[in-house]
Amino acid sequence: MIDDFAKAYLHGDLRELREVLVWKLDGLPEADVRRPLVASGTNLLGLVKHLTLTEARYFGEVFGRPFPEPVPRWDDLAARGLDMRADETESREEIVARYRRACAHSDGTIEALAVDSPGHVPWWPRPDVMLFNVLVHVVSETARHAGHADILREQLDGATGEGR
Repeated sequence: MIDDFAKAYLHGDLRELREVLVWKLDGLPEADVRRPLVASGTNLLGLVKHLTLTEARYFGEVFGRPFPEPVPRWDDLAARGLDMRADETESREEIVARYRRACAHSDGTIEALAVDSPGHVPWWPRPDVMLFNVLVHVVSETARHAGHADILREQLDGATGEGR
């Protein structure tokens, strides 16, 4: 049985992972948070941009609670991959603030819905889901990208870990 304890536990993990991700930017100069250190061009700010879309889509569109700011449609092939890097036209403050707004919107969805509330993920093979499924997915996705951020940060200045 999936219960409120599971929901609270996953939500707590998600909140911690979000802070780890944002911490990876702390103390770095602008050039470093934008520096692509892998062949795909991914940079630290790009990971934050990507997870903004993840939060907005999964806890917005999937549950009929759209994020109030524009995001590319999930099936917009021209936009794919562009969220994994930030360029000089986007400020660090703007990207982090938008991520925090998306997270706050997600928190509102998580708090408002029961753990077994239905959602619909049209891009999944089995699109009919519950909040529980989405929580597990977004925790996994955020942990994965926080790990990427850890590797990128370590390449820049040797800093590792989960926080200050």
